[in-house]
Amino acid sequence: MRKTDIIVLLQLCVLLPATQQDDGGWMTRGKDRIAQLGPCNIVVQDGSLTQEEFLERYAYSEPVVIKGASHNQLFQSRTRHTALLERYGHMTIRLSSANSYSYAKRDISFRDYCDHHLHPQQLTTLGNETFYFFGDNNGDEWQDILDLYQHPPYYLPYHLPALSFGLAGPGTGVPFHFHGPGFAETIWGRKRWFMYPPDVNPNFHPNRTTLQWLIEDYPKMKDDPNLYECTLLPGEIIYFPDKWWHATLNLDSSVFISTFLSP
Repeated sequence: MRKTDIIVLLQLCVLLPATQQDDGGWMTRGKDRIAQLGPCNIVVQDGSLTQEEFLERYAYSEPVVIKGASHNQLFQSRTRHTALLERYGHMTIRLSSANSYSYAKRDISFRDYCDHHLHPQQLTTLGNETFYFFGDNNGDEWQDILDLYQHPPYYLPYHLPALSFGLAGPGTGVPFHFHGPGFAETIWGRKRWFMYPPDVNPNFHPNRTTLQWLIEDYPKMKDDPNLYECTLLPGEIIYFPDKWWHATLNLDSSVFISTFLSP
């Protein structure tokens, strides 16, 4: 896909009328034309995957996408645009820069963020100049809604879960980084994931965005057998093992939540 094509496709998410599919009010417009879903070469399992199979096949070795294992209809309902703004619009939130190491922080009201910062990612804007809402807001003020979230039905022995809730506009994401294992679920919108095993260093610049990487670098490495990728739809879960490199790209205005597993 050419750079000009992607610019036009991202602009369409603002200009096109809303589709008939429910988007939770997050202005996921013209969603089938914003960006390509891309291939999926990560193993996809359904909700029949057992805890024993998860531990044996994926927990310590490779990522997996799980469909049909989420039971978060109530959480999804409470994270609609109108519901979140009504309850949390007045609240001050902390944004993180969307680069690999998230050095910078910025405080803003949740309503201001939703009203003015969910526009499509600009190709000329670097990751360290892009601010998004994820991870720094799990204090008592958000606990009531986090308590509604049903964790994925799998676990790692001797690890405890910690939730991080987020919301970001189309074209945004975080470039390659790694940390401990965990799950991530898309609540509204579509989210594309790219992964590399721990022993393979991806070619990327930590301050450039995933969108820039997709346009400039991905065409040269899309056939790399070490590159894992898949796009998550609402209600789908991805598991990333310990120290696996991963980058994300929101194809729509997306609401998402991660369950980080700490020893």
